[in-house]
Amino acid sequence: MRVIFRCDASIQIGTGHVMRCLTLADALAARGAVCYFICREHEGHLLEVIRKGGHQVYSLPFKADVEKSGKNGIKLLHADWLGATQQEDTQQCIDIIKLIEPDWLIVDHYAIDIVWEKMLRPYCKKLMVIDDLADRAHDCDILLDQTFGRHTEDYLDWIPDNCQVLCGSKYALLRPEFAKWRDYSLERRKDGMLKHLLINLGGVDKDNITSKILKGLQNSSLPECCKITVVMGSTAPWIESVKAQAKALPWKTQVKSGVNNMAELMANSDLAIGAAGSTSWERCCLGLPTVMLVLAENQLLIAKNLEETGAVLLTKLNETLIADLGIEYIIRNDNLLFMSKAARLICDGLGAQRASKLLTNNSKDTF
Repeated sequence: MRVIFRCDASIQIGTGHVMRCLTLADALAARGAVCYFICREHEGHLLEVIRKGGHQVYSLPFKADVEKSGKNGIKLLHADWLGATQQEDTQQCIDIIKLIEPDWLIVDHYAIDIVWEKMLRPYCKKLMVIDDLADRAHDCDILLDQTFGRHTEDYLDWIPDNCQVLCGSKYALLRPEFAKWRDYSLERRKDGMLKHLLINLGGVDKDNITSKILKGLQNSSLPECCKITVVMGSTAPWIESVKAQAKALPWKTQVKSGVNNMAELMANSDLAIGAAGSTSWERCCLGLPTVMLVLAENQLLIAKNLEETGAVLLTKLNETLIADLGIEYIIRNDNLLFMSKAARLICDGLGAQRASKLLTNNSKDTF
């Protein structure tokens, strides 16, 4: 089986779309599929990361100042994330796809909609969309939205009648190490102590939120014996300034970049401070309580749904961040235990296996 992924990473887009596609590609490859990627050369792309993962990548040139046109001339909110018009992107992709003749074309891109998909339909057997916005029309056979609390009804106005929708954190595309570390992680949380704080604001953190978090911690009630680990992506532009700031903290603080053992780091942490992106499902799988920030409008649904379960404590990003981290609230009255128990019910880490099985079996079964 041959599978092509169309996705991008950049300083603006972040790394999440490519990373979750890589996870699905690895799961498909384990079932015998050959996977290819088509990615545009944005600043902060992950072409080498994909190649190191063992998949072939076709790169497309970047173009600035893209017109925001979608279906029937409707402007797409994220059109400038594509680095070309949809029409230009389709022509470039068609040339590649014709050579491969894929069984599945998988699209994970906020700047792509039904216009692109209809033009590519003749060149693949089936088409799958990965989305979490539910804000534009699609022409696909399967749509996957891993958002906790998302319902099939949210997409009924946007997809064909025969499209199968895979909704909810049951289908969260996590690398297999998260399921592997799950039992260990849940077992070590029974004492409810805060000895290790993990800070991760995504793969890029272009607005340097990490520095604001570290500043906010300076007058917090974090225990003296607590150690802090800060994880940043290899393309994050503020790594050096964060390292300098970390040295001035009263707690033992380590800054890591481009790590390949995130599941292990999460499993050995007692509390995380992070954004409401795809990393949310990784933390939930490992029962890791979280102080959560909303850094983009499309993260609001995730954040509010997780807050309602008690798995996270939402905090606002503002100039008085010191007063908003909520460390004291979390560490008293067994709140770490309560949050962990709520989080572990949301995701089991097997979503990529479920999705890859469905794709390779080419069936309409749900499981």
